[in-house]
Amino acid sequence: MKTILGEELFNEFYYTGQITSHDSEDYDHLVDIGYTDHGDHVIMNKYVYDADVAILIGHTQGNPYGGYSGGYKHCATGISHWRSIAAHHVPEVMHRPDFVPVSTHSEMRNKFDQQGMLMEEKMGKKFFCCDAVLDSKSRQIAIFSGYAKELQPVSWAVADKRTYVHWAEKKYDVVVFGMPTNFHYGNGMGTNPIQMMQALSAQVIRHKRILADHCVFIVPAICDGWFHDERWPYLRELYEMFQHDYMQILPDMNRYGEYFATNAEYIRKYRYANAFHPFHGFSMMSCGHIAEMNTSAIYIVGAREPGIARSMGLKTRATVEEALEDAKKKIVGDNPNILALPKAFTTTAVHLCMKDPSQNSHTRDGATAGHPCCG
Repeated sequence: MKTILGEELFNEFYYTGQITSHDSEDYDHLVDIGYTDHGDHVIMNKYVYDADVAILIGHTQGNPYGGYSGGYKHCATGISHWRSIAAHHVPEVMHRPDFVPVSTHSEMRNKFDQQGMLMEEKMGKKFFCCDAVLDSKSRQIAIFSGYAKELQPVSWAVADKRTYVHWAEKKYDVVVFGMPTNFHYGNGMGTNPIQMMQALSAQVIRHKRILADHCVFIVPAICDGWFHDERWPYLRELYEMFQHDYMQILPDMNRYGEYFATNAEYIRKYRYANAFHPFHGFSMMSCGHIAEMNTSAIYIVGAREPGIARSMGLKTRATVEEALEDAKKKIVGDNPNILALPKAFTTTAVHLCMKDPSQNSHTRDGATAGHPCCG
C-alpha cells in the first residue's frame, strides 16, 4: 500500500482505518448482486457498492487475459469473488478459439464488460475509470479518464501502437527465451510447475500470429522444484493430484475448482498469511494447457529437478544446443526459423504480429477490418 500510495497519503489515511484491501472472503463486506444476462454470478465489494463515488485507477498494458489490463477488468477481477472469476478464468472460456492469439475481441473480455456493467447497474452509478497507457519501461504514454465503456476503446487505440508489433516476415519454428524465478505473480513463478505452465502459455497467447503450426519452445529455467508454499499453499497439493487418478491433461483438474476454492485452511492463509486465493491456481491451470494446445514440444533446459518439468508434459535437455538438435531431428527439420526473445518476462511485453496482416491467419484477424492488429 505504501509503495502504491506514497508515504504522505499512506501515513494520513492508513492509521485511521481509511485504507483497506479487497477481501473476497469477508462476507460482511460483500454484496451478491445476482447474475449477468449470460448467467455469470457476480459478487462484489460492499465498500465500493456503498461508496458515493467508485473510482478505478490502473493502467492499460498488453495482457494475455483479455488483451489489456484496465477498464472493466479492474472490477471484474479486483473487487469480486472467486465465483465471479470462475465465469471467465476457466477452460470453457480460455480454450475457445477467440482467446488465442491475444485480442480484445474474446469472450473473456466480453465477460469482464458484462460483469462490470452489472455492478454499475446495481450500484446505481458508473465507475469513474482512470487508466494510464504504459510503454515497455512502464512509463506513462497517455492517461484517459471517464466512463469505462467509453474509455476502453480509446485507451486501446493508443496502446495498440506500442503493443501490436507488425514485424515478422516469416513464421517461426523455434522460439527461445529464458524463464526467471521471480516475475509476474511473485518469487517462485519460474520454478513452481503450475505457474511455469501459465508463463509458457502466455508467450503462445501473445505471439501465436507468428508461430508455425509445429512450433517448438526452448526455455532455459532453473526449475528446482521450489513451490513457494507460503504464496501458493495449495499448488503442491494440486500438482500432486495431477500426477494421479486419470489426470491426463491440466483441464482434467478443473472439476476440483470448488473443492480447493472452499478449503478453509487455504482461505485462512489467503486472508491472514499473504497467500493467493486457492482458486487462483485454477486460473493458472486453465491458461497452462494452452501451451500444449499450440506447440509440438516444449524443452526445459538446465532444470535442476527435471522430473518436475517432465511431469507437466515438458521435455528436458541439459543445453539449448541439445534441445535444438532433438527438435531438428524429430519436429522442425534441418533449417528451422529461430526466434530468440532475450527480454521475455523482464520487459513489458508486446504482441508480435506478421508484417503483412493477411498472414496472421486467425479467424478474427480477417473479420475485424481496421483494427491495428488485424489489418
